[in-house]
Amino acid sequence: MRQGRTRRTALVSAMCALVVAGTGLTGCGSEDPDAGTNGVGKLPADQIQARTRTAAESAQAVRLSGTVVAGGSTYKLDMRLKSDGGTGSVSAQGATFQLLRVGEELFLMADAEFWHDGHDEGDAAAADKLDGKYVKVPKGDPSYQRFSGFTDKDVLFDSLLTLHGTLATDGRHEESGVRTIRITGDQGSGGTLDVSLEGRPYPLRLVRAGGAGTLTFSDWGKDFPLEQPAKDKTVDYGQQLPTS
Repeated sequence: MRQGRTRRTALVSAMCALVVAGTGLTGCGSEDPDAGTNGVGKLPADQIQARTRTAAESAQAVRLSGTVVAGGSTYKLDMRLKSDGGTGSVSAQGATFQLLRVGEELFLMADAEFWHDGHDEGDAAAADKLDGKYVKVPKGDPSYQRFSGFTDKDVLFDSLLTLHGTLATDGRHEESGVRTIRITGDQGSGGTLDVSLEGRPYPLRLVRAGGAGTLTFSDWGKDFPLEQPAKDKTVDYGQQLPTS
């Protein structure tokens, strides 16, 4: 038995030597983790972060989903974004509303309960009429600045795609079937970012520092229609929203 095992070992070693000699590989059975990738896995963490930010900012479109904790509130986002606007849903404090921005025009759609909040019974009928309607948010209203940021790809990337502290790489991982390289800030306490090793080095998953939320990025470069809502589905209050 021992003699047979020795022969098999010798045969495998010989085959390995032939493969190495024929292909120029550095070892038998070893696998280059960067084979077939975009190569960013070989770079230091700061260069990976720079390249993924460049890729993200130059992308035509993206879908962003997950949670963001800000100002003591947790927001659940599912937004599709591009340079001239965005559309999707935001949930916070038990309320969910739809946002749509086309150029500088921002629209908000929510159910009657959203519009009832903070108003007396005399406004109930007016709030009911807004159920399922897109309400145009005037630029001078405080809600415009608060909500438009959720539809602005550049604003979101500036605030989100940042890790805090000393950057380092944290091995190869996988996100939705795509191989990634993970970079961290202060060994993870400053956030982690998974960057695609396939195709362009887009960010695919972000865990924000201090438990401030987790976001995934998908549909990079996938265009989507962005049009103003139909007039019969739109309400324009002029200079002030009924929630102000």
